[in-house]
Amino acid sequence: MDYFSLFLDFACLAGQSVMHLLFTSGFTGNKPKLRHYPAYFALLQAIALIAHSWGILSVGAGVLALACVSRYALKNRWHSSWLAAVLSFYISQLSFGVINSVEAVVFPRYIGSCMLYLLLTAALAVFFLLCTCCYRAVLKLLPKADDTPHIGLLLFPGLFFFAAELYILHTSYSFYTPPESAGEAGRHAALLFLQVMGLGAMLCTLYAYRQLCRGFRDSAALQSLTQAAEAQKVYISEARSRYEQTKAFRHDVKNHLTVLNSLLSSGRIDESRAYLQKLSAVSESLSFPCRTGNAVVDILLGEKLGLLKDITAEVSLLLPSPWGIDDLDMCIIFANALDNAIAACRACEGGGSIHVSGRQQGDFFMLTFENSCPDGPMPQPGTGLANIRAAAEKYHGAVLTEKSGQSFSLSVLLNISLQQESISAQKH
Repeated sequence: MDYFSLFLDFACLAGQSVMHLLFTSGFTGNKPKLRHYPAYFALLQAIALIAHSWGILSVGAGVLALACVSRYALKNRWHSSWLAAVLSFYISQLSFGVINSVEAVVFPRYIGSCMLYLLLTAALAVFFLLCTCCYRAVLKLLPKADDTPHIGLLLFPGLFFFAAELYILHTSYSFYTPPESAGEAGRHAALLFLQVMGLGAMLCTLYAYRQLCRGFRDSAALQSLTQAAEAQKVYISEARSRYEQTKAFRHDVKNHLTVLNSLLSSGRIDESRAYLQKLSAVSESLSFPCRTGNAVVDILLGEKLGLLKDITAEVSLLLPSPWGIDDLDMCIIFANALDNAIAACRACEGGGSIHVSGRQQGDFFMLTFENSCPDGPMPQPGTGLANIRAAAEKYHGAVLTEKSGQSFSLSVLLNISLQQESISAQKH
C-alpha cells in the first residue's frame, strides 16, 4: 500500500503542476515553455518533502512558488501572477475537499479490500476531471488578466474562498477517522455541500466581474461615440461657417473686381496693390491651414493645431483618394491622438513640438503622430488610446506606441485596400 500511495502522490503532484501552469497560461495569455513544467514540478516536490509538516504554510509556499514562476518565467505582472496562483490552488484544494468528502462516506467499508485500490485510482481520475472542469469554467467566465481593469481586486474574494477551503481541509480531514455513525456521514455531506456552494459563489463573483468589465467597455465606447459626435458637430459647424464666409466672398467678388478695375483705370497703382493685398488676406483666412486631401481632417487639424502658441506643429500628410476610411473613425483617431499629444507637450517645460505624417505602402497606410513628452516611463494606456486601437482594428490595422527619452511616437496602421475596393464596386 505504501508504494501505491507514493505512486498516487507522484501522479497527483505531476498532474497538478501541469494544470497549474496551463491555467496560469490561459488566465494571463503567456504560454509556458516546455522546461517550465519539470522546473515547477521540482519546486512542488521540494515543498512537499521539506514543508510536509507545515500544514497550511506548505500550501502557502506552493502559492508563492507558482506566483514566482508566473512572474519571472512567464513574465506576467505581479497582481495577475498572485491571482492566478491563488485561483489555481483554490480549485485544486476544493477538488481535494470534494473528493475527501465522498471518500469519507464511501471508502471506509472497502478498507482491507482490493477494491480500495481501484476506488482510489478512480478518485484520482475524478479529481483531475473536476479540476479541469473548474479551470475551464473560470477561464470562460473571466477574460485575460491584462485585458481587464482592476483585476487585482479579485484577489481578495479569491483569498477568502481559498482560506475557507483550507480551513475545512485542515480541520475536518487532516486527522481523518472513518465515520462511525449516520451523523458523522451527514457532517461530511454538509461539508461537501458547503464546498460546492463556495465554488458556486466564486463562479458567481467572476461572472459579476465579467459583466462589470463589459459595462466599463460599453461605457467607454459610449463615451467615445459621444466625443466623436460632439467633434463632428464642431467640425460641421466650422465647415458651415467657412461655407457661408466663402459664399459671401464670392457674392462680393464682382464688386471687388469693379473697384479694382476702377483703381487701375485711373492709374492709382499703389492703392490697387493695397486693395489686392486685402483681398488676398481675406481669401487666405477662408482656406484651411492644413491641406491633407480630406475636408474633415483639414478642419480637425486646423481647430486642434491652429490655436497653439507655445507648441510647434508640423503636418506633412497627404491622404489618398479614394480614402475609404469613415469620417467618424478619422475623427476618433485624429482627435484622440492630437489631444494626447497636446497634453504631453504642455507637460513639457518650454512647450514642445508635434509632427503628423503619413505614408502608404501597398495596401496599408501608416499614420504617425510624434510629439514631445516629459522624461520618464511609458504612461499607462487610457481611454483615448483604446478608442484609437478599436478604430484601427475595424480596418484590420494595428497601433504601435514607442517612447524614447522625451519623444513619443504613435503609429496607426490601416488597411485601406478593402475600403477602396468597396468604393470602386459601388461606383460601378
